[in-house]
Amino acid sequence: MKPIIKVIIPAYNEQDSIGNVVNDIPKIVDEVIVVSNNSTDQTETNAKKAGATVLTEERKGYGYACLKGMDYIAQQEKKPNIIVFLDGDYSDYPEQLTELVHPILNNNIDFVVGARVKKLRESGAMTPQQVFGNWLATFLMKLFFGAKFTDLGPFRAIKYNKLLALQMQDKTYGWTVEMQLKALKQKLTYTEIPMKYRNRIGVSKVSGTVKGTIFAGIKILGWIFKYSFK
Repeated sequence: MKPIIKVIIPAYNEQDSIGNVVNDIPKIVDEVIVVSNNSTDQTETNAKKAGATVLTEERKGYGYACLKGMDYIAQQEKKPNIIVFLDGDYSDYPEQLTELVHPILNNNIDFVVGARVKKLRESGAMTPQQVFGNWLATFLMKLFFGAKFTDLGPFRAIKYNKLLALQMQDKTYGWTVEMQLKALKQKLTYTEIPMKYRNRIGVSKVSGTVKGTIFAGIKILGWIFKYSFK
């Protein structure tokens, strides 16, 4: 039986990139859900034109947008087998989704993270603070939990029932690390797939600002230390 795959894309003012993202998603996906996180441009219009289901979440925050997409799916009669999370800035390569879900479909893995490895990254695609933040977070996860993660990449796939069991809570920048920490705590099977990564279209809402970088760092470290001493 063909698995049902749904994609959730949080998007804040991504009018120039969102159409490309939606159009490049492979046809194995049953529904693409773009959650406009209080966008003030043509993000919603362009996402609809590309064929996505468009939701709006007025509370700003990456986690808020992801949770909105999950709430929408929870109301549907036919539940998916796999949920994929993907950013709306076109820095990831959506066509690699087939590689991302392969370990779930073929090896029964619970959770897969797309790792933005250096050799496949465009120059400048990740800021020095992003590279350092990823290294620090994954180093601490290895230190405290024996984790094998090398990245907090937002392009990720997870079995729907396992996602629900994680009981995700973070409303802002800590969403990705919360998912990885809870996956470790619940002993989910996981792996990483090396992913290409290019310079995003537009300016990053997180790493593009000093405030965003600091806040994201605090959130990520907060989650790690919270789980380390539980």
